[in-house]
Amino acid sequence: MGNKVKSDFLFAQPSLASGVARVFDLWGQFDDYNRSETTVEADAKAIASDWLVVGQDLSDAMEQDESKLQIA
Repeated sequence: MGNKVKSDFLFAQPSLASGVARVFDLWGQFDDYNRSETTVEADAKAIASDWLVVGQDLSDAMEQDESKLQIA
């Protein structure tokens, strides 16, 4: 359960400073999104990221199951 895989690459990860700056950004100059060249590329990245998260969930479940077997 060490490294968690994140599946949010399509969303911007704003900082506190950019959040404060957005209060004064009346014209949307600070809008920033993670972009891909094509929609197919974006879909492929999203699907790959989703499968990485599924794999991480399976790995976590197997680790939890192994720890239950060791206790019993």
